[in-house]
Amino acid sequence: MDFPSADKKFMRMAIRLAEKGRGYTTPNPPVGAVIVKDDQVVGKGWHKKAGTPHAEVNAIADADNMTNGADIYVTLEPCNHTGRTPPCTEAILKAGIKRIVIGAMDPNPKVKGGGADFLRHKGLRVDTGCLEDQCKLLIAPFAKHMRSGLPWVRAKAASSLDGRVATKTGHSKWITNKRARNYGQELRRWSDAIVIGKNTALLDNPRLTFRKRGWPEKTLLRIILDSTLSLPFDLEIFKVSRKSPTLVATTRKAPSDKRERLMDMGVEIMELPSDRAGGVDIGSLLEALGKRTIQSILVEGGAQVHGTFWDKGLVDEAFFFFAPIVIGGNKAPCSVLGKGIEKVTEAPRLKHVKIRRFNDNLMVHGLVTELARYWS
Repeated sequence: MDFPSADKKFMRMAIRLAEKGRGYTTPNPPVGAVIVKDDQVVGKGWHKKAGTPHAEVNAIADADNMTNGADIYVTLEPCNHTGRTPPCTEAILKAGIKRIVIGAMDPNPKVKGGGADFLRHKGLRVDTGCLEDQCKLLIAPFAKHMRSGLPWVRAKAASSLDGRVATKTGHSKWITNKRARNYGQELRRWSDAIVIGKNTALLDNPRLTFRKRGWPEKTLLRIILDSTLSLPFDLEIFKVSRKSPTLVATTRKAPSDKRERLMDMGVEIMELPSDRAGGVDIGSLLEALGKRTIQSILVEGGAQVHGTFWDKGLVDEAFFFFAPIVIGGNKAPCSVLGKGIEKVTEAPRLKHVKIRRFNDNLMVHGLVTELARYWS
């Protein structure tokens, strides 16, 4: 269906509302809703947290008594079943809404189309697929986790124009500008967990917390890959709090005394199989995280960790930030290592590529995984 510009305008508004819930709604997807009557917006809502009212219910409440005969724009097909909250289809019917415009259908094959069909049978006009790709991308972590049991993997790297993430001495603060780094915080907000390797933890000593003025606190699981528990205990990432828990993914090679010391500090230890190189097996890590309802992870480095994820074809979405500087040097680390490929034709190619500017910095964003995989 070719939607008119007015429909797209209101759906974009619903998408912006849904984005407010990104990173806060797990295990539910982020959803936004806008109610329009006589071409005027009378109600707005988004899903704020699992267990609280859904976007449609919040928008209906915001519209007060202006919903009879109105249209509602929803980024995701309304639920038609009772979970932790009542079905949204019943709320839409009760409000007297006459038309519903849906962005993405529910990716769950057991319920897909159930909400839309129910409303059609009740006499509502239901139009589906408005800004569909944008709405699907919003809930890609939910869709992947529901269909595969695995989290959606976002890879983020910041480098110079020649692909270096630090100088030959290891100095890296700061390659990108403040605006680009603020967007990096946005990526942390979207994510349930963040992953780094032991070298990044040792060289940068990062806190890996979510800190962005104006946004509510959120729990961000910090994960370090350290197959032998070789890191010193005084790193910032080992300062654990309720909102900033730390998990170290290790192997059977890890000494028991170090395990006990870290656990006494409040750090969780997860033993996983080793890969062929002796490091933590990344596939096993993703399976373990998926079982814990971790729907999205952000891989922030270092180069070897990035290389492992790319080598194994585990990256779903990529964000590469570039600063207009050239670092050079044979010993200056690059953003992605690993085994790499033998032919250019074998390289993963990003799809739906978008380029965004942050003053003189650039971000290249694209998908590795086709969204259709989780709606087939």
